[in-house]
Amino acid sequence: MAKASEPTEAKANVVEIPHSVSVRQLADLMQVSAIDIIKQLMRSGIFANINQVIDYEAAAKVVAALGHEAQLKPLVTDAGSRRYRPQEEELGGLKLRPPVVTIMGHVDHGKTRLLDAIRQTNVRDTEAGGITQHIGAYQVEVNGQKLTFLDTPGHEAFTAMRARGAQVTDITILVVAADDGVMPQTLEAIDHARAAGVPIVVAINKIDKADANPDLVKQQLADAGLVIEEWGGEVVCVAISAKEKKGIDDLLENMLVVAEMEELMADPSRPAVGVVVEAEMDKSKGPLATVLIQTGTLKVGDTVVVGGTWGRVRAMFNDLGKRVRRAEPSTPAEILGLDSVPQVGDILNVVAGEQPARALIQKHQQEKHAGVVSLDNLYDQISAGQVKELDVVLKVDVQGSLEPITASLERLSADEVKVRIIHSGSGNITESDVMLAIASKGLIIGFGTGVEAGARRMADAEGVDIHIYDVIYNLVDDVDKALKGMLEPHYIDVIEARAEIRAIFSSGKKKKIAGLMVTEGKISRGASVRVRRGDKVLHESVIESLRRFKDDVNEVAAGYECGVGIKDFEAFEVGDTLEFFRKEKA
Repeated sequence: MAKASEPTEAKANVVEIPHSVSVRQLADLMQVSAIDIIKQLMRSGIFANINQVIDYEAAAKVVAALGHEAQLKPLVTDAGSRRYRPQEEELGGLKLRPPVVTIMGHVDHGKTRLLDAIRQTNVRDTEAGGITQHIGAYQVEVNGQKLTFLDTPGHEAFTAMRARGAQVTDITILVVAADDGVMPQTLEAIDHARAAGVPIVVAINKIDKADANPDLVKQQLADAGLVIEEWGGEVVCVAISAKEKKGIDDLLENMLVVAEMEELMADPSRPAVGVVVEAEMDKSKGPLATVLIQTGTLKVGDTVVVGGTWGRVRAMFNDLGKRVRRAEPSTPAEILGLDSVPQVGDILNVVAGEQPARALIQKHQQEKHAGVVSLDNLYDQISAGQVKELDVVLKVDVQGSLEPITASLERLSADEVKVRIIHSGSGNITESDVMLAIASKGLIIGFGTGVEAGARRMADAEGVDIHIYDVIYNLVDDVDKALKGMLEPHYIDVIEARAEIRAIFSSGKKKKIAGLMVTEGKISRGASVRVRRGDKVLHESVIESLRRFKDDVNEVAAGYECGVGIKDFEAFEVGDTLEFFRKEKA
């Protein structure tokens, strides 16, 4: 139970409460002590602890007794979340729907084996090297109620769908091995689930092992901010052995309880909206897409727009491979009839015909990069009310730098916008970091660290803002100025080409020329160039000479070899990479 404290005064206002709420959650909503809530409940004859869930009527009496006005929370989500929630006009046809579950956790902690144990098949043994193959989604039935599982274990797949504008997961199972404990990927998974606002259920796996230590795992989880119910927190935790199929029923029953708390609703009577969870080109059938219906009912014959493609549903198959004529909310279905293969995470919408389909595709293309946040446009988006939280992925050179930078950035929060570190760690900026920034419409800040080549390409393609600093004051000062609209315009690097040094030649008076193979884009004479060795930038300058064989040329395209001289630099080594870029005002 929380420590006793003096009642916290709060301004009289409207408090939005869901159909059911825990004592702790109600205290947080009202910004008062949980003790005050418990006292008011006792006066009404309800004896509840801090984690007990009460209904709306009981909560409303507490709110009124403390001088506020209670209001039933609508089922729409805030603009920052992309999980489908019913809109007001749908409320008349709402029905409960099955929860959609994703399994996350560190590699080798048993994600795939848990999926196998749940569906009572042995996919793992038929897969090469035990690597999970993406076969879509499936449903199981527990106590007469259905649960839908996405067969894409791992936070990368989860966040990839969010990055494309879809949040399909309702609950995350975090698998932690009892003999191994919380690992780096466990912490990443926690951050990805939190950034998405998805409730986490912990499954402590491998309890059958002799060196299993569940209590140590619980302590490590608490250190990471996940306090389980047994320790006075709100996180459901179940001990299991996926190998021996122990605790699986208990885990599934707890999933249903969490789903009930989430009040997952949809309107099966409206036109379908769904998300692509798997897509491929089949040699005999053509484009195939596995879609998870979020609301409405998809029927054979419907005209659909899916991301940048469209078509008419000619056939549908369920998770058992059987033909079906309709798919209701939270149901996975493989559909046949699209013009081309969509991307995972693309949104499916049922439309009236070809003309509205083409109009919707055009709108989708126009909005592809909408909402990208950078330090340069941050103040404008705050002023327009489009940004309430600045989500930051923070990567640093050493772990000791994290705490002072995190504390300094979070102190910049104001009434208009809150600075939120959604993920932090040491090491280079990776594709996973960029994917999380895309999904959260945030930006990436690095301190004394590099950017992996794949991450840089993804960030350039998706418009993700990456800032690297080597002085903490400059880092904090730039973010502070951006929040206040005082940051000077800056220029970004637009990568035009990349090349690898294959050989080194002498030219004239000890001048060195790099023999290159152009791997991407097109090199232009006079372009700016950056010399990289691994993750380190050795030099930044401009092209001094560009040749093909003995001829001076103006440009060289990908797939061709050339010789390049760089101003004020000759310390080339075979294997170095060159980035050719131009400056462009952000």
